[in-house]
Order: sequence, then C-alpha cells, then structure tokens
Amino acid sequence: MRISASWLRELTGVESGGREMAERLIAAGLEVEGVQVIGEGLVGVLVVGRVQGIEELTEFKKPIRFCQVDVGEHNGGVRGIICGARNFAEGDLVAVALPGTILPGGFQIASRETYGRLSDGMICSEREMGLGDEHDGILVLDQEAGEVGDEVRALLGIGDEILDIAVTPDRGYALSARGIAREVAIAFDVDFRDPVDHDPGLPAPSQRAAPVACASDDLTACDLFTLSTLIGFDPSVRTPQWMRNRLRDCGMRTVSLAVDVTNYVMLELGQPLHAFDVDQLQGAVRAGRPPVGALFTTLDHVERTLSADDLVILDDRGPIGLAGVMGGLDAEISTTSTNIALESAHFDENVVARASRRHRLGSEASRRFERGVDRALAPYAAGRAMALLVELGGGDYVGMTAVEAPMERTVIEIDVDLPARVAGMPIDSDRCVALLRAVGCEVSEMDGTMTHRLRVLPPTWRPDLTDPADLVEEVLRLIGYENLPSSLPVAPAGARLTPAQQMRRRVGTALANSGLVEVLTYPFVGPEDLRQLRIPDSDVRRVMPTLANPLSDEQPWMRAAILFTLLPAARRNVGRGHSGVPIFEIGSVFCGTVSPNAIPHMGVDRRPTDAQWQALESALPDQPIHCAAVLAGEAETSGWWGSGRPYLWSDAVELAVMAAEVCGVELHVSRGSDPIFHPGRCAALSVKDANGGETIIGSAGELHPTVVDDYGLPARSCAFEFDLSAVFALAPVTRPAPIFSTHPVAKEDLAVVVDSHVESAAVEQALRVGAGPLLESIRLFDVYTGPQVGEGKKSLAFALRLRADDRTLSAEETAEVRQSALEHAAKSVGAVLR
Repeated sequence: MRISASWLRELTGVESGGREMAERLIAAGLEVEGVQVIGEGLVGVLVVGRVQGIEELTEFKKPIRFCQVDVGEHNGGVRGIICGARNFAEGDLVAVALPGTILPGGFQIASRETYGRLSDGMICSEREMGLGDEHDGILVLDQEAGEVGDEVRALLGIGDEILDIAVTPDRGYALSARGIAREVAIAFDVDFRDPVDHDPGLPAPSQRAAPVACASDDLTACDLFTLSTLIGFDPSVRTPQWMRNRLRDCGMRTVSLAVDVTNYVMLELGQPLHAFDVDQLQGAVRAGRPPVGALFTTLDHVERTLSADDLVILDDRGPIGLAGVMGGLDAEISTTSTNIALESAHFDENVVARASRRHRLGSEASRRFERGVDRALAPYAAGRAMALLVELGGGDYVGMTAVEAPMERTVIEIDVDLPARVAGMPIDSDRCVALLRAVGCEVSEMDGTMTHRLRVLPPTWRPDLTDPADLVEEVLRLIGYENLPSSLPVAPAGARLTPAQQMRRRVGTALANSGLVEVLTYPFVGPEDLRQLRIPDSDVRRVMPTLANPLSDEQPWMRAAILFTLLPAARRNVGRGHSGVPIFEIGSVFCGTVSPNAIPHMGVDRRPTDAQWQALESALPDQPIHCAAVLAGEAETSGWWGSGRPYLWSDAVELAVMAAEVCGVELHVSRGSDPIFHPGRCAALSVKDANGGETIIGSAGELHPTVVDDYGLPARSCAFEFDLSAVFALAPVTRPAPIFSTHPVAKEDLAVVVDSHVESAAVEQALRVGAGPLLESIRLFDVYTGPQVGEGKKSLAFALRLRADDRTLSAEETAEVRQSALEHAAKSVGAVLR
C-alpha cells in the first residue's frame, strides 16, 4: 500500500515528515519498505503555462509542434517551445520547466536551437517531472489550476513523501488511508479523525426514479449487499487534480471521474466498490452462484469458465461481475454513462481468495477482500462515493437498496495481566485497556473493576482479532517490541539432539561430503506432477492429504514422496544452465488423508488436554521422514585432464546405501519396479524387519525416459528415495568403535556362472553367507555374457577380501573360505565356478 504523508497528516493532524512516520509505524509492527519523495531531484522553476498557439511542423519524419506558451510576465511572457506530444490544444494549461530547471535524473533544461526553431523551455509529462510512469503525453492541468506563471509544485504534490507499506495478510485494514492513519495516530498519541464518522454530504434521495433493486442469494458468502443509484451524471467532467494526485501516489492511474471516485474511496476507507451502467442492467442485481460451466468475460477482456464455487454478481441475463475480484464487460461503466449503480458489499474472504486463485486474476479489490474488509463499512463507503459523484459530476441520487444478514460480533474474555505475563514485564492495567481502546476495541470489566478480567469486543475492521493471544499481540506491538526484555532460555542439564536428529544430520553431512547440495522444496503437488511421474491409479502414493486453502489450485495436495517436488527443482536448475545437478532433500512426506472435521479446535490460552492431543494425533496422516536425491548431468566435467563422466544408476544406488550405512543400517539391493524409474535399471532398497524378512523402503536407479523428457533433464538422469524413518527405527542407539586388524588382508577373486535371470545381489548374498565371519568385504567387479559362458548364462566376478582380527590367515584357511562360499552359492542360486 502506497500512501502520501500529506494524506496521513490530513487525517491525524501530525506534523511530522514521512520518514519519522515510517519509523513509528515500523516500531508498531508494520512493514514500511521505503519512503519516496515525489519529484525527487527536481530543481528550479516549474510554472503553469497557457498554450496560446500551435504551429505544426510537417517537414520532419515525426510530427513536431512549435508552441507559443504564456508563462507569465515575470517569467518572460510568451515563450516558443518545441513539443512532440499531441494530447493538448490551444487554451490548455500545462506544466512548463523554464531554462535552468533540472528535472529528475539530472536532465537540465536550456534554450536551444532544434527543428529549426528556438525552444525556450519544456512542456512536461508526469514521468519527466518524476510524478509517475505516465508518458503517453504531456500533463494537461485543470483550468482552475491557478494563474499563468504560478508555481506548480504544490498543485502537483511535488516534494510530498510516499510511504510504501507491505501489508501482511492479517492486517487488511492497513490497505487504506483510514487504517494507516489510525496507526499513525496511535504511534504519535494524537486523536484520529475517522472519515467514516463525518457526514459525507450526501443529499436526500430524489424522487425522479426508483433505485435499482438488489439481493443476495447466498447470505453466507455475501452477508451485506448494497446498491446505490445515481441518474443524470455528467461523464465528461474531469477528475480534479487533488484526486488524481492521490490516485497517482497510491500507484493507480486515472480512468474517468466515476471510476476514479470508486478507486479513491477504496483507498481512503478500504471498501472496494464497483460501478455499473444502469442502462446496461437487466432487472435486479444480486449476488449468487453461477451455472456450472457458464462463460463470463471480465473487464480485462478474458473469457472465463465459471465454477459452482465462484460467487458472482448477476442480473436477469446472467453473470455481470466476479464478486470481490473484477466486473464484467456486459455492464461496464464507460465514458458516456450517465446513470450509475454503485455496488458496495461484503464478501467472504475465503470465497474471494479461492476465486482469485482459481482464475489467476488478482485485483485491488481481491487483495482487500482476501485480507478481510470491515463488515459494517459498505453503506458508509457507498454514501461517501455517491456524495463525491454528486459534488463533482452532478446528477440526482435516487436512493440505496440493501440486503443484510445478521452480524455476529466476537467477544473475547482476557485477564488484564495476560499481556504482562507474556511479555515478562510489568504493564499497567490502565495502559493495557487504553491501548486496546486505541485500536478500536470496546472494553468492559467482568468483575466490577478493570484489575482482573476484561470483556473485549473487537472493532468490525479487525476480523483478525479472535483470541486473547491476538489482543496480547496488539498491546505488545504498540508498547514496542524493542522495549520488551530479552533473555536466553536455559538449556536443561544433559539436553542434546535426539538419536534421530543426530542420524539425520549424519546423513545430510555424508551426502554433502559426496558432492550433493541440500535443497528445501515446497511440499505441494497436483495432478500434473503425478502424470509426469507416471504414478498409476493404484499406487498408494496417490493417497495424499488435501489442503483446505492451497496456495495454488493446481497443487492442492501434500506430497507423498520427496521426488514429487525434487524433480521440479532439478528442472529449474538445469534450465538455468547448470551442467551437473546433484541435489538432495531430507524432509517429511504425508501418507493418507485427513478429515478437517476430525481436527479439534484448540485455543492458545491454555495447554491442550491429553484427550485433545490424542484426537489431533489421530486425525493427522502419517508423516515419515524420507531422503531423496536427483543426479542429473555431469558427475565429472571434461577438460584438459580428460573426458568427463555423467551420473549413472550405480551412483544413485551407491549413495543410498552409503546414506543408510552412516546410521549403522545395511540396505539390501535387488531388482525394483518403481514406475518412476527405468524398468531395467531400477533397484529396490530394503531392510530386514523384526521377523527376519525384508521390507522394501525405497528405490534407486535411472529415471524412466518419459519422466526425463517431461522434466527436461539430461538423458539417463538418476535418483533415489527411501524411508529414512525406517532406517532410524533399525539403527543402533550407540555404535561401538570399529576394530581395526593389524594383520594383512587375503585377496581372493571368484568368478561364477549363473542363469541370466539371477540377480547379482542374490549371488553376492549367497557368497557372503558362505564365506562366514572372515569375509571383510565383497565387491562385484565384472559381468560377462557371451559364447564362453553359453546362451542364457552370465559370468559374475567378485573380489573377496578376507581378514582375521587375531592372526594372519593361512593359505588353507583362505582356500576353505573360498570353497565354502562357492558351495553355498551353488546350493542357493545354482552358481558354477567359471
């Protein structure tokens, strides 16, 4: 929200500058991103000039005008000025920079010969004077702007300071001059002049015509709807300069008087308004739900398909506006509209927010409704806007129609000393009450005094105040967070990371030491993600919790696997030019669904009961910790030292096994069938369960070519993902230090022939069991298929390393271990010595 310091001074009487206001607002908890000076850098004389004559110069490539402009006798009288703009005529008043003036950006005006004429000054546009971005033509002033030759700075607001405030979602009231001025008044401890409390000056309704009727078909989504009617309005009247200045300062452009007034009142009070052309309406105007699949064209000329969840404004022919977001073309106000119906309503913030996201259509109105608009403000804002329209554009106000649901106010009970207990400092009860009243709350005592418990009725413009904690926050932010005492919590004796936390850090450190980069991704996914990952309908990973209010309607679910969100991150990095993308993430996944009705509502004023905790835990889905990585592109870059190497499926398997090993758990590798991975290069990762069997906890290998293509990754990119919580459950709490033998190792290489369908992991496991405790390590180093082993066969060569802790192995012992391993492999998988 951008707002001028002069507007805030008008509402509060504060004489301080914009920078001091910004400091006070920041101390009160608002985010002021900066203070900008209108026309900063403009030095010199800028005056009102009247165009007395225009000579069209046609001998040049582009249209050029030589203008005779009267800037006043004391400024040199009539001056000749070259200008290329064509949006002004003889008799118009313009802003003229005289020679010697320096415009923003360091551009100095001087008398100079150009286009065969002496140009003795410059006729300025808004952008040239540093007022805004408008540069379609020069700025034409109102005829009442002043006398020729008068200084134009004050008229245009040059030198005024603009506060740029980032409004958080819980402070929708700050999207208005009324809301910010209230904060300024509190910060400077002065009285606030609420514009709603003043008579808008609206005349009594005329009897010339009946006002347009209105209704609300859904009083839950639209609990207040008003429609004010004005006839005989003059649409040719120009918006006054003071209003154009304020709209410009707030970042809005001038359209027409009727539209500008609705925007101005929205900026002033915070209530969005929308004007319809009465002559284009057909019947009564109402808020309701559209027919499913109905087509509707908004003011941005985009045809949209409406959902049954949308709330729209309708007349007898159908939708004419998307409620709280944007109006439609069918009843659009135009520069010739003389009869106006002004909508001022209150819409449910969730309905507006979802419609805005569903249609990817944000507006100034939706920004305010999403954050919460004052429930009682609509008729006051309509009266203020109608009074301005009648005052500036004439016409007859013929009345207002309205429909309203009963308004239920929230009453909060709070101990008067709760803010002091939370802050850890003494706060006088009278000061606590005074601060609550300053933000607009009605405060009364419950026990006859103001020293124990209070009953607080928040104002209608603060829908975010619903709990005692909200009131505590208001008191503390107005006292000033910098005034609160600070002390570090004392860690209890013996406190340390849990074993699971230690192992999680150990896994992350091991992967980082292996060259991978840890990333954090948002855990939101949608149908398109599942399609690109080839997840079948029967896969359990399709069962995910649905968000009640997703950031995007295209991603309404919480992920059931980290690869769902890690692969898009890899795509972004590859798209930004990285030749090698080794990334990993350790985080939660969400398995199963949850019913919102099953979640108990717990306050923040006391600790939840054991039953509430149990109900909450039961309602939540399983949330195991997973570890996943994507390896795309080059593992080793090429250069003068030699050729590079891409990541292979074996890298993914090795990293997954290593990640589990640092926790003291061995992963077993076998042939896998995860649809995300290549069917022939996918390994299943499993661990031994309590019954001695094996449980698959993840997959590793090369990604499926379709997945690689859909995500735009380098060919044969690899990945892995496994359930780290399952590893933690099997990991020993304490791990003994490894025993290092000082005796030499005995090396044995063993090549066996097996059927081609036999997995190498099964052969390795058989050799490991047969070799017994003297086997230190075993590694597959060669695979051969060909005529030497016969059709349907393959040769697997393993390197065995044997060692004893207390002696050097003899040749007989080594031969015995070799023979035992071979015999067990022959019995288990049919292996034959090659």
